[in-house]
Amino acid sequence: MTGFDETVDFVVVGSGGGSMCAALVLREAGRQVLILEKTDLVGGTTARSGGVMWLPDNPFMRRDGVDDSFEQASRYLDALCGDQPDAPGSTVERRRCYLREAPRMIEFLLSQGIRLDRVKEWPDYYDELPGGSVPGRTVVAELFDLNELGEWASRLRPSFVQIPLPASLEEMLELPAMKRSWRVKWLLLRLIVRAIVARLTGRRWVAGGAALQGRMLQAALRAGTDIRTDAPVQALIVDNGRVSGVITTRNGRPWRIGARLGVLVNAGGFARSQAMRDRYMPDTRAQWSLAAPGDTGEMIEEMMRIGAAVAQMAERVGNQLTIPPGAEDAEVKPTAQSMTAAPHCILVDRSGVRYMNEGGSYMAYAKGMLERHKTVPAVPGWAIFDSQYLARYMLAGTMPGSRKPQRWFDEGYLRRGDSLADLARQLDLSADTLQATIERFNGFVDAGRDADFHRGERAYDRWLGDEFHRPSPSLGRIDRPPYYAVPVVPGDVGTYGGVVTDAHARVLRADGSVIDGLYATGVSTASVMGRFYPGAGASVGPSFVWGYVAARHAASTVQRAEPAVSGVAG
Repeated sequence: MTGFDETVDFVVVGSGGGSMCAALVLREAGRQVLILEKTDLVGGTTARSGGVMWLPDNPFMRRDGVDDSFEQASRYLDALCGDQPDAPGSTVERRRCYLREAPRMIEFLLSQGIRLDRVKEWPDYYDELPGGSVPGRTVVAELFDLNELGEWASRLRPSFVQIPLPASLEEMLELPAMKRSWRVKWLLLRLIVRAIVARLTGRRWVAGGAALQGRMLQAALRAGTDIRTDAPVQALIVDNGRVSGVITTRNGRPWRIGARLGVLVNAGGFARSQAMRDRYMPDTRAQWSLAAPGDTGEMIEEMMRIGAAVAQMAERVGNQLTIPPGAEDAEVKPTAQSMTAAPHCILVDRSGVRYMNEGGSYMAYAKGMLERHKTVPAVPGWAIFDSQYLARYMLAGTMPGSRKPQRWFDEGYLRRGDSLADLARQLDLSADTLQATIERFNGFVDAGRDADFHRGERAYDRWLGDEFHRPSPSLGRIDRPPYYAVPVVPGDVGTYGGVVTDAHARVLRADGSVIDGLYATGVSTASVMGRFYPGAGASVGPSFVWGYVAARHAASTVQRAEPAVSGVAG
C-alpha cells in the first residue's frame, strides 16, 4: 500500500456504538484501529438515544430464568418480517446470523469490562406474534460516572434522555407515577439520596445512551484505539476494486489513510439531510429528527458512488413528537408516544377521525401518520385529551397537574375548549365528527375493548399506558371538560435504510457481489429488521452486532494481510 500519509490496519468512519465494539474486537486481536468522527463530539446518535439494545437470548435473560432461545427469536422475526423481497437487508440468512451473534457480542463486551444489564420488563413491540417476549429482550448499560473519562468527558455527545436525578433508564420510566404510587415515592427518595451522595463525592452519573457510549469509549481508549474528532471523511479510496483507505482532513489539508484490513462505515443515516429526505421520504422534515447533527448521509452517497446498492431508503425509526413553542430548533424535543398511549387521550387526523392504535411501535405509529396523510390530511395530527389526562400524566416534558406555560396557549400550541364543540371550532374540525369520534372511543372504553384498532390488547400497549389505571392501563374515557389538543408530527430518531450488506457485514453491489475491503453497520445500512421495529433497541443492537461481525471477519483475514506496521508514506 503506497501513496498514503498514514497506514493502519482498520479504519472506522463514525463513532457510534458499533464503531467502539469493532475497535475492541480488533484491538484484542492486536490490530491498529483508527476511528474518525467528523463532528467535535464522540458517540453518534447512540449516545443521544436511550442506549437500549434489542438482543434476544442474552445472558441476562438466562440468568433471570426468562424464557428465550435462538429458535423462539427466529419464530418471532419470521412472523414479523416474513419474506420481504424489497427489503434485502432482512434476508433470512442475515436475521439468523444476527440472532446467533447477538449473545456472543454481549459476552464479548462483558469480557471487556462493559457493565450491562437487562431491563426487567420492556415487551417486544409485537408480543402477540409467535415467539414474542413479554418480559422483553432489551439490554442497557449501568449508570456511568462521566468523570471516569477524564479529558474525554467533555467530548462525549450528551443524551436526549435528560433528568435532574441520577436515575437509570428503568428508574426513569417509573418516575411519572410518583404522585400515585408509594413504591415510586420510595424510588424518588432513593434517587434524591443518590444525588446528594453524588454531589458530595463529585460523581457525574449519566444513563441511557450516554452511559452506554461512555462505557464503550472508556474501554476503547483503554484498549489503545486511536479516536480523532473533527475528522470528516471526504472519500473512500479504491485500488483494483478494493477499498484500501479513506481521504480525511488533517491540519487543514487532505490526509490519505490506508487500511490494510478494510474500512467500516458507521456514519449514521441521513435524518438531518432534507435533500435526501425529499428524495426518499417525502412529507418528513429534518427538524423533526432527534438524530445527531452529523447524520447527513454523505457516506451513504459515497458508498453509492463506488457501486454500493441501497435499499429500504423510505424507512425511518419513527418517533412521534409534540413540539411546543421554543422547542422547534432544540436538540431535544418532547415525544408523544406515552402521551397518546395513556388513558383519556387519542390521536385524530385533520378531519377529526381516529385512525390507528395509539399504542404499539413508534415506527409503526409514524408510518401510519404518513400513510394516512396520503388520503386525508394527518400531518400534523391532533392529540385530543381531557382534564383527567392533564391532571395525571406528563405533557411535552411538564409534570402531571403542573401549570402549563401561557405561551403555549397564546401561540396556539395547546388548545383548550369548554366543550368538544368549542375545541372542534378552534381546530377547524367538524364538531359532529369530533363528537362522534369521542363517543365511539368512549363506548370502547366502557366495553373494555377497542373494537376498531385493538389498543390495549398487546402487553406492550399496556406497558406504555398506566399500570395504576383501572380497569385498563390503556383505555380511559374522554369526558371531563375542559378538553385539550396539541399537534403531533411523525418525527424520528434516525433513518432505517442504507447500503445492502451480507452476513459478514460486507457492502454489496446491486448484482450481489462484494465490494472488497468495505464493511458497514448501523443506520448506514439497510436494516436487518427490514421495514419493522421488533422491540426497543432494534437499531442500536444491530449497530453493535454487525460492528462485531465485521471486525471478526476483518481479523480473520490477518494471515492474508500485510504485517501490522504503521507508518507515514514518503
